[in-house]
Amino acid sequence: MTPNPDSILETPLLPRRDGQRHDARTWFITGASSGLGSALAECALLQGDCVVLAARSIDALRSLASSFPGRALAVAMDVTDRHQRAAAIEHALAHFGGIDVLVNNAGIDFLGAIEEQREADYRAQFEVNFFGPVEMIRLVLPGMRDRGTGTIVNISSMDGLSSLPANGYYSSSKFALEGLTEALWQEIQPLGLRALLVEPGSFRTGIEHRTRFSGAPIAAYEATSGAFRNLMGTLTPDMFPGDPARAAAAVFEVVTAQPERHWVVLGSDAQRRIRAKLELLQAELEIGEPMAMSTDFPGSGRAVL
Repeated sequence: MTPNPDSILETPLLPRRDGQRHDARTWFITGASSGLGSALAECALLQGDCVVLAARSIDALRSLASSFPGRALAVAMDVTDRHQRAAAIEHALAHFGGIDVLVNNAGIDFLGAIEEQREADYRAQFEVNFFGPVEMIRLVLPGMRDRGTGTIVNISSMDGLSSLPANGYYSSSKFALEGLTEALWQEIQPLGLRALLVEPGSFRTGIEHRTRFSGAPIAAYEATSGAFRNLMGTLTPDMFPGDPARAAAAVFEVVTAQPERHWVVLGSDAQRRIRAKLELLQAELEIGEPMAMSTDFPGSGRAVL
């Protein structure tokens, strides 16, 4: 049954008020109750933009939304619920007239070796981290196409380019998001629209308190998955060098002033880890080039793609 749309709104429909720029953008941010989502929402609001703050629980959104009446709209939305997604988009359009920037930020993470994790948990990661963003994109694209303007920001991770043991399913969901987004921007840029990826490292968002292990440990993986289990009990803030407020300011700058960007790496640890992955891949490409070139039909020309 489709829920009553009015029941998901925290604030009533209000006219735009003083403090909003005449050229203000409207952002729709999922996972806006904490971490980067909350920091980005606050950053955009402080710059005079309008923001739809979406999260599963509306309670965590009330404080920020109430500080910017008329420009902040808090919506209870589970990204895996089709009815809540559609109702949230409809109310955003009714309230602000359009969505200029969609930020797919909501995400979940379970740890454990591939063999250890429960099916329900690894499927849930794909529902939230990949299929949720897919459906949000499909909901906002028609309006963006009609207006000929719009930006889609998909929050990936350094794990979306460089995987680690015990994090395979989370990384897989982010790898999928990376592939989707790379195709997306090639499809929509000729239409005047934009899509980009953000790859944060370890930021102090409290994610360590929300990340859980899935399944029972298997002794054979003690050196890999088991090492992560042991590490989780010794985490300190120093292990998370990233500042969410600074990351939010960087994302805002890219969206508003750096139209050429497609991959946005945030955090010193992400920069180091992704660079190491690229160097490893480059080395493999060079070593394997003779083999790659030897597998074409003799005398065939170069492929078009």
